Order: sequence, then C-alpha cells, then structure tokens
Amino acid sequence: MKDRHRRPKSGPAAPVKARAERGPAARAPAPPKKEPRPAAEAPVRPLTRREGEKPAERVPVILETAGSDQYRLIDSGAGEKLEQYGPYRIVRPEAQALWQRSRPGIWDKADALFTGDTDEDGMGRWKFPRAALGETWPMQLLGVDFHGRFTAFRHVGVFPEQLAHWRWMKEKVETAGRPVKVLNLFGYTGVASLVAASAGAEVTHVDASKKAIGWARENQALGRMEKLPIRWICEDAMKFIQREERRGSTYDIILTDPPKFGRGPNGEVWHLFDHLPLMLDVCREILSPRAIGLVLTAYSIRASFYSIHELMRETMRGAGGTVESGELVIRESGPDGRDAGRALSTSLFSRWVSA
Repeated sequence: MKDRHRRPKSGPAAPVKARAERGPAARAPAPPKKEPRPAAEAPVRPLTRREGEKPAERVPVILETAGSDQYRLIDSGAGEKLEQYGPYRIVRPEAQALWQRSRPGIWDKADALFTGDTDEDGMGRWKFPRAALGETWPMQLLGVDFHGRFTAFRHVGVFPEQLAHWRWMKEKVETAGRPVKVLNLFGYTGVASLVAASAGAEVTHVDASKKAIGWARENQALGRMEKLPIRWICEDAMKFIQREERRGSTYDIILTDPPKFGRGPNGEVWHLFDHLPLMLDVCREILSPRAIGLVLTAYSIRASFYSIHELMRETMRGAGGTVESGELVIRESGPDGRDAGRALSTSLFSRWVSA
C-alpha cells in the first residue's frame, strides 16, 4: 500500500498583457481554502463469531532458508547483513544481527551498500564502491526468472526467506491432483505468484502499488510467462477481499504478507494491529470448501509469534487442520555456500494447513 500524489491539471494560461494590466484592486478574491478530505478507509463489517474447536497447533516452528547459487546469506553482524543476490554482494541494515561478524575481511568486497534510514521502510541511498551498477539485474529462484532492483527503501525486489512458504505452496499445487486457485495479497513484485502459476495454479495477485504491479508484469515477461493464468489487480487488499466475499469467490491457498502500515491507491489506511483480525476473518470466508492453506507473514512488528498464532487459531475455529506458527530464518552459508553458520531471524509467521 502506498501514498500517491497527483499533480493538479492547470487550466489555460491567461495572456501576459492582461495579467500585467490588472492592479491590486482588480484582483478577484481568492477562493476559500478547501478542507483536506480525510483518507478513505476500506468498508468494514463485524468480525464473525466463530464456533467449534480450535485447530491443532504446532509451535514453535522454525522455517529455515539455506543458500543457493542465486541467493545466500554470506555473513551478518554489527547490525548489518552481507548477502549474495545473483552476481552481486550486497550490504544492508539488519537490526536482528546483534553479534559480531564472522568474516569481517570479506565485507570490503561488497558491490553495493545501502546507507540511510535503518528503519524497515526508511528511505536511503545505495553506494557502489567497486563499480557503478545498473538499477536492475536478472535473478532466478525456484525456476522463476525475475529482476532484482536497487530501491530507495533498501529492498531489492524479493524476500528470500519466503522461499520456505513458496516451496510449500509449490508442492501443494503440484500434488493436489486438481485445479488450485491461489490468492496472493500484498503480492509485491510477483515472484510468489509466478511460482504458483508455473506450478499449475490459477493465481490472483493483489497489490495497491501500480509500480509494484508494473514490476511484477516485467518479471512475468522476463520469464516468458505471459500465458500463465495470473490476474494482476491494483487495489486495496481489504476492499478486494470484502468484495470477493460478497461475490462468493473462493480460493484454495491464500498468501498474506501485509505491511505494518500502508496506504491504498485511493488513500485507504492500513494499520496491522487494527486491521489484521478483520483481514484474516474475511480470508477465512473466502477459503474454498477444499482449502489447502492460509499463510500470514508479519515483518517489523513488536509482537510475539504467539499473538498471531492465537489469532489464526481463533479465526480458523471449526475448520479442522493445524495452525503452525513461529519464525522465518535464513542460515548463513559463507561466501561459497558451504559453511553453515548462524540463523538470522527475519519475520514471524502463522500458517493454517488443512492436513
């Protein structure tokens, strides 16, 4: 979700001479200032009162991502992480890296460093100490081609810790033995959507950022996946799922990766702690009778995974299955990908699975 500011269209310019001839007395009174319109919010409905037994539980669950030839966490420490993204070694802030660096000598060989605001969504800039680099570069994960990109918010177009969820989803789609519909909310640059579609799913991808949707379409074209069944929808996520609920639309797998704060294309406001219960409640309603899973990932929040775990169990009362919750972590693997090091926690998650 993102703010958007539109430049007002100007009317035809008045002739210069006529403007010059007008004195102060001839000026028309200034129009009264309009009060700013409050940001629109997605319509809300009451939370459903759930009955029945809570699903079984598995806690804590640690879903670990190890290195590959295209991505690996080389080292971390002193509030930063050194990662390999395709051909580049990149240094970015990481508040969870409280320890000392294991391999301080190799950090000087980084191709790009993010400097500036260390907040997750803070703006900053990139430095390229070895050579100037282009804005984008090609990458591939789970057989899907996409562009990495140096953005102003330290992100590079993919969250590799999500590979744990994507592998799970890919396996579920491929072994379902039937058509599977996937909804990817807050879908960002579309890598998860492309993984699902390439595995055989029919995918609906929702993000409020036109820029992110454009980037996702570029990724689709890069991998020559234009014929895959993906709907790209630029809309506020809450508005979209409530409309789907009214329509009676259902999905077999729902991925939700909401920010802690955001704005929709029409000024809709999202606050994670305020809106997450309703979002999950609506997602429960649009799960199909043969649903496979509902996945929630939460970044940069001051909460225990038990908070979202209990919320998910309450939401899924009477649905059976299991709720498994914990953390997504990335394991350090060194410069060559062979040395298992420390595990870096990246986010909290809760996942309801039907079986």
